[in-house]
Amino acid sequence: MSHLPNRLNSFWLWREISSKLGVSNPAYKYWKNTPNLKLNNKYIFLQKSTLPEKHAYVEEILTDLSGHLPIKYASDQLHVNEHLFSSDRMKLHKEFEYKFVEDVKFVNIKKFFRENGIIVSKNSLIQLGKIKDLEFTPDSTFYNLKNDYGIVVYD
Repeated sequence: MSHLPNRLNSFWLWREISSKLGVSNPAYKYWKNTPNLKLNNKYIFLQKSTLPEKHAYVEEILTDLSGHLPIKYASDQLHVNEHLFSSDRMKLHKEFEYKFVEDVKFVNIKKFFRENGIIVSKNSLIQLGKIKDLEFTPDSTFYNLKNDYGIVVYD
């Protein structure tokens, strides 16, 4: 499967961790053996099973984000307006599964890709949009979606 939908399989949302533990926002910076990932300079994620021992108990109650991405990051990666994921009036909005964690809206890209048979390699660029607005190249793969939308994967 693709690199994009699996991005957060092994990470927890920092905002949720700090809320459940009641620790200050920059606390994760002092946890030396806890790798983090920052998306869009806004969302911070900590790698699963690396929290300090005294805080490891919280992992049992954290939200699994496997296959999910924050809607802002997903819209940037798919080169589509964020409204597609945030407004239920958009034609493809209901095709996606959503999850809210600490006021952050996530979209399940992995499930959407799997259900539509979309295959993306690690270095591919992806464009989602109305078919009339998409650009096709000889080395791209086109996937037709419903409601005059499609995805082009550029390898």
